[in-house]
Amino acid sequence: MNTKLHWLASLALATGSFAAHAAVTAEEAKALGTTLTPIGAEKAGNADGTIPAYTGGLTAGPAGYKAGDGIRPNPFAGEKPRLVIDARNMAQHGSQLTEGTKALLQKYPTFRVDVYPTHRSVAFPKAVLDNTAKIATHAKTLNDGRSIEGAHAGFPFPIPKTGYEAMWNHLVRFNGQSYEAKYRNLSVDANGRVTLATEGLSTQEYPYWDASKPQSDTYWRIKLAYTGPARRAGEALMIVDPLDTGAKDRRAWTYLPGQRRVKVAPDLSFDTPNPGTAGATTFDDTFMFNGSMDRFDFKLVGKKEMVVPYNDYVAVYQSKQDDLLKPNHLNPDLVRWELHRVWVVDATLREGKRHVYSKRTFYLDEDSWAIVASDEYDGRGQLYRTGFAYMAPSYDVPAPYTDMFGHYDLVARLYSLTGFIAETGGLRFTAPATDREWTADVLAGAGVR
Repeated sequence: MNTKLHWLASLALATGSFAAHAAVTAEEAKALGTTLTPIGAEKAGNADGTIPAYTGGLTAGPAGYKAGDGIRPNPFAGEKPRLVIDARNMAQHGSQLTEGTKALLQKYPTFRVDVYPTHRSVAFPKAVLDNTAKIATHAKTLNDGRSIEGAHAGFPFPIPKTGYEAMWNHLVRFNGQSYEAKYRNLSVDANGRVTLATEGLSTQEYPYWDASKPQSDTYWRIKLAYTGPARRAGEALMIVDPLDTGAKDRRAWTYLPGQRRVKVAPDLSFDTPNPGTAGATTFDDTFMFNGSMDRFDFKLVGKKEMVVPYNDYVAVYQSKQDDLLKPNHLNPDLVRWELHRVWVVDATLREGKRHVYSKRTFYLDEDSWAIVASDEYDGRGQLYRTGFAYMAPSYDVPAPYTDMFGHYDLVARLYSLTGFIAETGGLRFTAPATDREWTADVLAGAGVR
């Protein structure tokens, strides 16, 4: 980690959050595209070569990939693990493992971490890189970090000074402007029984990334039309998140076919148990973290080299449900781990605020700003849940993709997997819908049985 990045992390630790300020000075911004990538990652590899230098990422699929296909073949097929970590040797590698990873290795003898050669495969369209450079000295956080301004169609804080800034990079992360997938959410109980929590069609948009239009107040929105299980078929849900969460709350609606009407749903946030995972996670566990940051204080700890799930094309696109979901944990044969640099952010529950978690630690991939792992602690300060996102970049866009993710409940000995798409057609990028198609009235039509 270079001197400048060490200084920025130390500044964040010392000062906590800032009321409002520009993320970087013009002088600091000169590092973007030189010693740093255009979105703020370190270009250089690490000292021993286990993390390579960044050379632009992966922008073409392997032989056999057909443009527009929702299933993306593994560009690294044929590679073998360079290292296998299990309970017997985990102490040797403990500094590069999350607390949740170590807990799983200790709890389940069948759990292991296959560490493959590191590929910095994340890539972005040129417009994303150019716009990040344009806004880097203008973006600000407001309302104690909960809102941002001066940012549009670029990563707002490529050189973060606070935990809030790093988390905003995750919240507005570029996955592609608009996409949809038929998905399954699955739960595995302590007896190894697999249950379908929900399935349906997910449509997501990030108006934040539409550079052809003026800045939208909305940065992200999602519609879910449930097709299963049978008791939930016909239900629908829509969530719209604003940039100014300090002044405006999340807007959410549900459609219940039995009532034949759309209802405002203000409780689809924070630590409300998420019915989409059969209550195994909270709403703000979705995509590792989403929604308002007003329940926690977010502190930027610094950057570390960590072993995290990465380039998981087999798990995301080539696996079968019965092969992937095994008792206690995902099948280690199908999960790829790599060594990457991540930003570490600690979130501590604010005084006077309520949440089922007292503390959370997030690990943000430096090349994409997506959270790739998390640890969640209960009110006693004990590790309660741990989560992982399974990175599989869409090399055809290009854009990262971490929407398949899961959480392990270390107390109840169960786990959930969200966004399984390998057997349902994969991920397809779409043209953005009009604002009129994101209204409560349209939601009712989307959820008809």
